[in-house]
Amino acid sequence: MTEAPFGRRLLQVTGIDELGAYRVLRVADPEGFGPTPAPRPGQFAMLAAAERWGGGEDERPYLARAFSIARWLEGEAHYLLEDVGPGTKRLCELGAGDGLWVLGPLGTGFAHPADGRRALLVGGGVGIAPLAIWQDELEREAGIGRGPADSAPVKKSPVTVLLGFRDGPRAEGAALLRGARVATDDGSTGRHGLVTGLLAEELERDAHATVYACGPSRMLEAVRAMCESRGVPAQLALEAGMACGFGACYGCVVPKRGGGYLRVCVDGPVIDAAELEQVEEHAGAPA
Repeated sequence: MTEAPFGRRLLQVTGIDELGAYRVLRVADPEGFGPTPAPRPGQFAMLAAAERWGGGEDERPYLARAFSIARWLEGEAHYLLEDVGPGTKRLCELGAGDGLWVLGPLGTGFAHPADGRRALLVGGGVGIAPLAIWQDELEREAGIGRGPADSAPVKKSPVTVLLGFRDGPRAEGAALLRGARVATDDGSTGRHGLVTGLLAEELERDAHATVYACGPSRMLEAVRAMCESRGVPAQLALEAGMACGFGACYGCVVPKRGGGYLRVCVDGPVIDAAELEQVEEHAGAPA
């Protein structure tokens, strides 16, 4: 696990890009993540705008918001946002030159497939974010090169990507990853139905895979149950309300199979599906 330096850092936004219903917040981090290595795929950071970070008549400060690191380029981190409330709305308003408080990277990331299994990435809604940086790493390790326009890979990717969205505008978020097969609830883009339908077909075709999933809680529970019934290992990136991000407040706990609890911020957010009896309703990303 990559551990962040204790204390948040004031960084500068380099830009924010539209991606259908989502926004990609780009943040300059020329020093990297302090004295630590680059973030691991699946880790997250706590973000807060440097200015106007509060609401109500007294402008009471919001808690920092947890976001998966969607991409890590040299000197720049990317985060996928959706305007779903006052905190995310304020972050979506940021522009180049604005200040951003960042604490991270935090948490435990994805582990590589074992036993020669292929990587099967399954995402839903804004939960696709950590799968992008994971795809980057897996393809880089496999020696996947890309053309000058960053288009066609030189050889076939070892990664299969399945993404599900509510509608067409959100399905534009699939551009964050490469070569994704898409399903939408309303049938406006890709297959009409749930991404778990695509997953069932993939596992029927070849179950020698490790599934990596992040998305709404119902999707994650369906993935967990499907993989358990087929004996397929799965790693689930959970989301829960966090006040601190480093295990002090116990606000993000989920029940562990066999008793006890796991803290999503430090024991996760990536948790082996075998450690969970089920994925609770509060432990998923927005759809």
